[in-house]
Amino acid sequence: MNTNQNSRRQFLVGTAAACVATAVPYHFMASNALAKSSNERLQFGLIGAGGNSRHNAMVGRNFANLVAICDVDSQHLIASNQLHCEGKADEYSDYRKVIERDDIDAVLISTPDHWHTKILVEAMLAGKDAYCEKPLTLTIDEGKLIRRVQRETGRVVQVGTQQRSTFDKFNKALAIIAEGRLGKLKKVTVGIDAGSRSPEIPIADIPQHLDWDRWLGPAPKTDYRYLANPKKNRGYGNCHANFRWWYEYSGGKLTDWGAHHVDIAMLGIAAAGQSNDPVSVDGTGDHPVDFSDGVPSKNDRYNTAHQFDLTVAFAGGDVEMNIRHDVDRGVLFEGELGRIFVNRKRLVGKPVEQLADKPLADDAISKIYRSMPMVGNERSAHWANFLHAIENRVLPISDVHSHMKMLHVCHLAGICLRLGRKINWDHTNETIVSDELAMSMMQRPYRQGFEIDM
Repeated sequence: MNTNQNSRRQFLVGTAAACVATAVPYHFMASNALAKSSNERLQFGLIGAGGNSRHNAMVGRNFANLVAICDVDSQHLIASNQLHCEGKADEYSDYRKVIERDDIDAVLISTPDHWHTKILVEAMLAGKDAYCEKPLTLTIDEGKLIRRVQRETGRVVQVGTQQRSTFDKFNKALAIIAEGRLGKLKKVTVGIDAGSRSPEIPIADIPQHLDWDRWLGPAPKTDYRYLANPKKNRGYGNCHANFRWWYEYSGGKLTDWGAHHVDIAMLGIAAAGQSNDPVSVDGTGDHPVDFSDGVPSKNDRYNTAHQFDLTVAFAGGDVEMNIRHDVDRGVLFEGELGRIFVNRKRLVGKPVEQLADKPLADDAISKIYRSMPMVGNERSAHWANFLHAIENRVLPISDVHSHMKMLHVCHLAGICLRLGRKINWDHTNETIVSDELAMSMMQRPYRQGFEIDM
């Protein structure tokens, strides 16, 4: 390792103290990150080069040097390298080759959901900070493991819930709530649009550019399936863009968009000074296939819930959350003094209109954002926040601990729908109670040869 690399590494990762939630004054502006020389900038590797990684890696390159790219699909790998690095980044099909490199400070994990935990845990144990796309886990117990390893290693982990870095809508909504302008919250409605369904999807030949066995990784061994869809740019299948509609690899809309909007709902309840510790999830929904003891009856079509009406109860009993597929996508907060609705396009309600005559306090939004960087759009701000957390060894705005508290709700909702009954949750001990089958669904076995390397 040369002198410049060694100096940069000592600065970026020299402290092994665990991250803490206390914020420090912000001294790292995005413009400074852009002005740093190549040798001074953090170096990162991209693991998972398809889908959303294209946008996120593009933004990340404004703050750090992308030096390695990994994907099990050679077409994704080549295209990503050309797009981001003019073909100059090192290419890998095995993520372990990325996290074992001493010159790589951090990784951007943008794989399908069922790979997140294994890669993230092993990256932290290898001394890497990480920006990992949401939802962070496939199961509740994976989240417990991630949080334990983060505390033990002190690595910075930013979850890709960029809505937490949107100042003109989501953070403003949270600031309105925190200033008491809605009064005590009574009900929060989370709108998540309906999930996807498919016809029967036949077994198909595995594309030569895809390592299907490694794509499956920890998930059960199964056949590759694909069916062309002439009405859309992509067909039906159990890989790449369609993985979200299979419980084997994801949690459907409940963890896809739930990781965004349930997240804001939970933060809003906390901002109101009320308990967001869940105690139960109950409700109804519909799946594209029948289920028996939580297991889908068919493996030849999408199986995650495509309709749902769920109620989440919290400790204290003074507020409830309703998660629905048949209302506007976003979050509706209803309090004793008023109501507001927020999503990525609008923030509306009488308390919002009243800001014209009675604006928020000057530091209202910065208090929500813990005095961390507030720059650019949500993707840029989220990356700037990640770099700030690395330099100062503090928790980022989307830390694994608050993320998993929210994601527990999404996972419990999925278990509720798969079993068709109410799920009771002990939030102190973080376990399902009085239901052995539901409790067993807090984890899933990893396929032999793809266990987490601890």
